[in-house]
Amino acid sequence: MHVFRITSRKHAGDLSGYGAAMFGGRWNKKGIPVLYTGENKEIALLETLVHTPPLLIPELDILTLEIPDESITKIEIADLPENWNVYPAPVILSEIGKKWIKEGKTIALKVPSCIIHSSHNYILNCRHPEYSRVRIVERKHFKFDSRLKKSPLVL
Repeated sequence: MHVFRITSRKHAGDLSGYGAAMFGGRWNKKGIPVLYTGENKEIALLETLVHTPPLLIPELDILTLEIPDESITKIEIADLPENWNVYPAPVILSEIGKKWIKEGKTIALKVPSCIIHSSHNYILNCRHPEYSRVRIVERKHFKFDSRLKKSPLVL
């Protein structure tokens, strides 16, 4: 299966999960290396957009990664607490991620995106014994359209 990641060119080749381990995230606690990816390029872009400071548009690359189809744990919205999609993320989500990593059954955790609930992100366990099966299939420069960073839309 292919998943996608848009990240700074400087760190695009690094699949270690070091960045997520430094800061922690919705699905991982600080100190736990994971790699956040999206099921398609569009959700990967939206996830990058919401995590990029408004005035910063770094040089970006888009990665296509291959992950083993048979090594995915799925979490459905129905399995999550009612406030799963709020910001900042409820601590229970990183606890779910910690438990999944500790069990070590699969390389990837398929979770719903907070941005578009019908889309999914794949969290990759960089400490999984078979993580070396994750590989970069393609790496390309990503042209960021600066119109995406204009003033927030007010509804």
